[in-house]
Amino acid sequence: MKIRQVRDFLFRGLMFESEATIFQNAGIQIGADSSQAEESLLKEALAPFSINRRNSALEMARLYAILHCFENEVRSFIRERLEEKEGIDWHEKLPTKILSNAQTRKDTALKDSWLEGEKTDILGFADFGQLAQIIIDKWEYFKDIIPSQHWLKQRMDEMEKSRNFIAHNRLLLPSEFQRLYMYIADWNRVIGL
Repeated sequence: MKIRQVRDFLFRGLMFESEATIFQNAGIQIGADSSQAEESLLKEALAPFSINRRNSALEMARLYAILHCFENEVRSFIRERLEEKEGIDWHEKLPTKILSNAQTRKDTALKDSWLEGEKTDILGFADFGQLAQIIIDKWEYFKDIIPSQHWLKQRMDEMEKSRNFIAHNRLLLPSEFQRLYMYIADWNRVIGL
């Protein structure tokens, strides 16, 4: 009897979860509002710090999120294009220096078994600045989409400097925010996002 009760309980739970997803996708709130809980946890974690430090951190967090999306979108774009043009072993045909550097980083990450995270994507171990170099080295596969090598290199070089500032927790001025937003919007328009 208990097995049937457990099975019925689990089945009802799965049914509710399925139906709840439909309602949530329609914009109807089901259950606790996770965004309010997240906001409360963030406020609590930031509480010990000064208001100026918190405000700066929140501004930089927004910029980090945008750069995170952009950088990973570039990696996906390269991966998809090279897989389409060179086949499933595309990563073996990356420029030697870039592949060697990325493979060394990947091997180190795999040895650090305590550090959890994505460790299979070789492009995830390439430097941000190397992404433009991959596109330039494989230009025949990208020239129908990217306006020019100069266009790409100029934007990626400037963005890399700003990205490194952010990655090392240094503050950027609002004018730099605007430059990044403009370059990312340019990229998205060209790629068709």
